Amino acid sequence: MKSKLASFIMSVVIVLIICALVLLGIILYQEVFDVETATAPENFIGNYTSNENTVDTATIKTPQVVENNPLDDIQNSGQIGSDDYSNVTVDKYFYNQLEEPSKTIYRALESNRENMESGTYRIDFGNAFSDILNTANGQDELGDYYQSAIEAYTYDNPDIFYLSPNKMYLNVETTTFASMVSYNVYINNGNENNYFTDEFSSEEQVENAINQVEQVKNSLVARRTGNTYNDIKMVHDYLVDNIEYDSSLSKPNIYDVYGALVNHVSVCEGYARSFKYILDEMGIPCVLVIGTGTNSRGETERHAWNYVEIQGSWYAVDCTWDDPVVVGGGIVSQSSKYKYFLKGSNDFLADHMPSGQFTPGGKEFTYPNLSSSSY
Repeated sequence: MKSKLASFIMSVVIVLIICALVLLGIILYQEVFDVETATAPENFIGNYTSNENTVDTATIKTPQVVENNPLDDIQNSGQIGSDDYSNVTVDKYFYNQLEEPSKTIYRALESNRENMESGTYRIDFGNAFSDILNTANGQDELGDYYQSAIEAYTYDNPDIFYLSPNKMYLNVETTTFASMVSYNVYINNGNENNYFTDEFSSEEQVENAINQVEQVKNSLVARRTGNTYNDIKMVHDYLVDNIEYDSSLSKPNIYDVYGALVNHVSVCEGYARSFKYILDEMGIPCVLVIGTGTNSRGETERHAWNYVEIQGSWYAVDCTWDDPVVVGGGIVSQSSKYKYFLKGSNDFLADHMPSGQFTPGGKEFTYPNLSSSSY
């Protein structure tokens, strides 16, 4: 009798232990795979200069916190990825002004340039930003670093004309285990079909466009003489002679190198990006500048132009204003064609005011100091 009672008690104890273990397992599972969501930072306006009169109001999204079970990534891709971009070498003008977290994001974009031609490639950082995200305002801070990286990457690299920053999302997954929190950060296209500009919808279209742009660039590079002044003048003259300014603001790709070099229709941003794009290939230091310009009617408008270096000094070039729209038709005079070519600060800054802040509240970038006198 005692033996049966002891067995019964032992059975009850075992059942209770099993139930406790199951309950503990359920609690731990919910803790491990609970993805917490936080408030996403405010979007900011991508202040990409369109032309003298307008500003493109496309938005770049700062980190969007996704609500997603990490197990989904394992099932879909086999792993939660993380790449090390510390060994990627970049030496570009705006990149060199970034803080290290922004440089990490920039290097990841640069490293995955070809992959991003698919429009959907996911760029993984894993837990690279855990130290930032563990702070009180970590997501806002990471959002600022992301904003600066995207701005610098866009202005340093005019050849990524097919990417739309407002369709690229920085995602932050938070995973908690007991009191410990871990993060998984990555860039993707969110719920968008891709992160291309509206003019492109497939990788094939993008690759064809890149080839067309490169053909024009290569034909100009093949004409270089090795004399810096002559080469700058040759590129300037090509753009002025071959691009039509789009006063209607209605044609596709008018803000980028594809519109300027392939379609031959552009606004000031397309001129400036194309000038930099070709001079970069020639090894001539050139920077894209945004700000305001005061036109001949005394109106102050948003504008874009370039600074270029010759013999250790920097000079301003405004290809757009050297290609004015002639009312009633006609040919631009030689004096007008070079009015804003290789100018120093004494002449150029009389009607141009540079701004190093590409977006409201964004990082304040600096430009090279212009020579006081013109070339």
